[in-house]
Formats: sequence, structure tokens, C-alpha cells
Amino acid sequence: MTIIHVALPTKQPVSYTTHRTFEETLLMTMLATPPSTVRVRNGEVPVGLYIDGAWLPASRTFPVMNPASGATIAEVADGTVAQAVAALDAAVAVQGSWRDVLPRERADLFHRAHRLLVERAEQIIETMTLESGKPLSEARGEFQLSVDFFLWYAEQIAHLHGTYAHGSRGAYRIVTTHQPVGPCLLITPWNFPLLMIARKAGAALAAGCPVVVKSAKETPLTCALFVEVLHDAGFPAGVVNLVHTTSSSKVSETLMADARLRKVSFTGSTGVGSTLLSQAAPNITNASMELGGDGPFLVLEDADLDLAAEQAIVCKFRNAGQACVAANRIIVARGVADEFTRKFVALTESLKVGDGFDPSTEVGPIISAQQRDTVKELVDRFAGIDATLLAGGHEIQGGGYFFEPTVFSVNDRDNDLCHQELFAPIATIYTVDSVAEAVDVANDTTYGLAAYVFTRDLSRAIAVSERLDFGMVGVNRGIMADPAAAFGGIKASGLGREGGHDAIYEFLEPKYLAITVDETEVAL
Repeated sequence: MTIIHVALPTKQPVSYTTHRTFEETLLMTMLATPPSTVRVRNGEVPVGLYIDGAWLPASRTFPVMNPASGATIAEVADGTVAQAVAALDAAVAVQGSWRDVLPRERADLFHRAHRLLVERAEQIIETMTLESGKPLSEARGEFQLSVDFFLWYAEQIAHLHGTYAHGSRGAYRIVTTHQPVGPCLLITPWNFPLLMIARKAGAALAAGCPVVVKSAKETPLTCALFVEVLHDAGFPAGVVNLVHTTSSSKVSETLMADARLRKVSFTGSTGVGSTLLSQAAPNITNASMELGGDGPFLVLEDADLDLAAEQAIVCKFRNAGQACVAANRIIVARGVADEFTRKFVALTESLKVGDGFDPSTEVGPIISAQQRDTVKELVDRFAGIDATLLAGGHEIQGGGYFFEPTVFSVNDRDNDLCHQELFAPIATIYTVDSVAEAVDVANDTTYGLAAYVFTRDLSRAIAVSERLDFGMVGVNRGIMADPAAAFGGIKASGLGREGGHDAIYEFLEPKYLAITVDETEVAL
């Protein structure tokens, strides 16, 4: 693949202040152009940092790799700590004016951005597949869910309500309203590069908060295309800022130590989330965390086994198993374990592994050589305990970072290996003798993100779901993300929710007004 770098003239950053009308700012923002781009398949992608309404270069770059080939597809600006602080400066400067933009004007910006996203769908989808490796079918599904989330937020902006009530003993009224929490740091992962920035930035911007987005170094191009859409839609300068960097820990630590930052929203590992929470403590910075998962997938004795096997495949091997909501442990009733396992293994062995641009591909590559080596280590560790390899288990030789979808039947469920997030195309099957045991095994984890239950009995489905210590439970389905649903976990899986009616309120602070009312002046 030929990479063509195109240099464009740099324009002055646009600042949004109370001295300029909203329409003037919209026009000036739309006239700003990126200083450099890279040709990626069917279009140009900005490769700079987006700070205060302008695309800016950096003194250094880092390569973005195609995990299906191992080839470099772009060199992206590698932001410094100073540039990240400049991005926060821009967000802080515009906070007052952005929060005062009327709900309808803000919603109009969202609707313009939504139309542009739809118009640029193929470029965004192909770029996502190129840098993340996921099959085009999965990239299209992620794109649709992302724009659905963004549209949901657009429709919610004008429907953010407070409350009104009488004081407990009269003489005053209780009015509760909400105001933006303030500048936000949004840290997005590589496994769902469009969905995570659309879900986080959509909620924050809808609430009236300016944002600094730190992209994952593996997938910065998809984030850049999303931010370019917001730029072209007319979001004012400083409201959205994007920083790519290989100095993630230093950038995050510096921004978290800045008292002007009022919220962090992070999706990633529990370890990193715990570090961010400790960094949030000194300034009492608001935090939302969507962290790791150890998802149990319960197949009870009355389940539709064909449906359960098909959904387990989707839930486990989507994105090559690199998802926090993946089926980490498949827990099967003993009476149907043999039949379910035969069906599941057969489906696993039929999966086509390959380049995401091949229409027949069902499972793409592992994101990097380092992550592929981690998968190999996990397979070796399972081979060393009381586990039987039923399918896969090997690296696929050739270009790219491919690994066979793998299935183990595990007997030693007390081993530490059976209580960690795999984040890999490795399925583990455990057999239990009762529904109560299935629930006990499912809950035997520090995580609490997503669980799944397969049964034909509605009463059993409800009773089991209520006893599972997880923030989300899928009943007879392996995919459940939806804009109208509160996505998130409990315990070591995180804090807060993304999606549903509560999502925007995660970026708003309630404010209580006690208003004195002299009722004696009114003749009753």
C-alpha cells in the first residue's frame, strides 16, 4: 500500500469567546483546515493533534500498524505532556461559553455531525478495519451502534430536567437543576475505537462539557475521523480536543493532577482504572470507569442449545475475543454439557480467520504482536492445569498477528488462571450440577460487568439474573449494548453508566436551590 502524505497550510487556531457570535465561530471553525493528512484507502485522514480548533503537528510521530499485515499505514503526531496541557487550557477557556449554548443550538450541532458521520460511513468503517483488524462486518456494526448513540444524545439534549417540590415544612421550595461538571478527560481504548469516543464524547458534549480525548495509540485514525466530523459540523474551537501520544501515563498523570480537570471517563483495564482513581482522589475529580470483565455465560439444562452455541460464538469471538463483555467462562449444566460442547466446538472450528477486508472473514487478527504473545502464554498456562484442549490453540503463521479460535474444557476452576480476564480468542467451558452451582461459579470473581443466561424458563431467567452480581445480564442473547440501555458494571468492573437516560447526567452535577416563598402574601 502506498502512503501519500499531503501538507496543507496551517491556519490560526479559532477561539470561541463571548465576544464572538455563535454563527461567526461556526463559520471560522469550518474554515480551519488540517496541516497534514495521510491517504488511507478511500480518503484523507488527519494525522495531527486537534487542539483549540486546529490540527497541529508534533515534533515526533509514532507508527500506526495494520495488525492483519504488520505493515505501517500511517505516522501520527506523538503529543507531548505540554501539548496535552494546551488541550486542557483550550477546554478550560471555552467552558463558560459552551455551557451557555442553548440546548437547541447544541442539538443542531449534533444533528449536523450525525449527518456527516452517515455520509462518511465507508471511510470510517474501512479505516477502523485497517487499524484495528476487525472484519468489515463488525466494523459496520460498530459504526451503526456509534451513530445510534450519538443520535440518542442529540435527542436527549433538550430533555434534561430538574425537579420542583415543596419544602418539608413549607415556607420555601426545593428546585433541583443540573450544570456541566466541567472540562473532561476521555480515555478511549483500541478495541472499539469509534464506539468509545462517540459514546463518551457524545454524552459529555451534550451535557455542556468541553473534552480532551486521549486516543489509543493503536487506533488513532478512527478517532481523528470522528473529531474531524465534529470540526466540520461546526463545534466551536476548544470544545473538542484530541491528543495522540505514546506517553500515555505521563499525559494522564499530568492532566489528572490539574485541578481544572473536573472529570475523567476511562475504558480499559481494571489496573489502569485503579491508578486513575487514585490520581483522581487529591482533587476529588469526578470519575466514570468501564473496566475489565470476567463474563460468565450460563447454559442451563433447558436452554435452546443451538441458540446458546451460536450466541456464545458471537459473544466470545467477536473482535477476536478482545472485548471486556466477552464470554470469559462458559458454564454449562452437566446434562447438556456434551451436546452443547460438540455444537460449540464445531462452530468454533468453522470460523474463518483472516484479513478483515476479506468478506468471508469472521475473526480478525490480534491487535499487536505483543498481545498475540500474551495469547500464546495463556494457552500454554491452560495446558499446564487440568484443562483439555478441544479446538485451536495455535498461532497462524504468515503476515499479521493471527491466532486460532481456541476452546478448553476446564476442571480445575479454583486455579487463579480461571479468575482473570482473558481478552483473547480463548473460550473455557466449565460443567456444573445445578442452577445454584452455576450462579455460585458465575459470581466467584472480582469483576461484575456482563453475564449471560440461556434458558427457556422465563421465571428461572429472572430469578437467576437477579442473583448474578453483574451490572448487565443478557437473557438468551450475547450482544446487549444499546443507546437506550445503561451500560456498565459493578465491583472491579467500574463506576457509572454509559447509555440510557443516565448517561448525560454522568457529566452533570445536581444543584439544589432553596427558594423562600412568603405564602402569607397570598390570600387563600
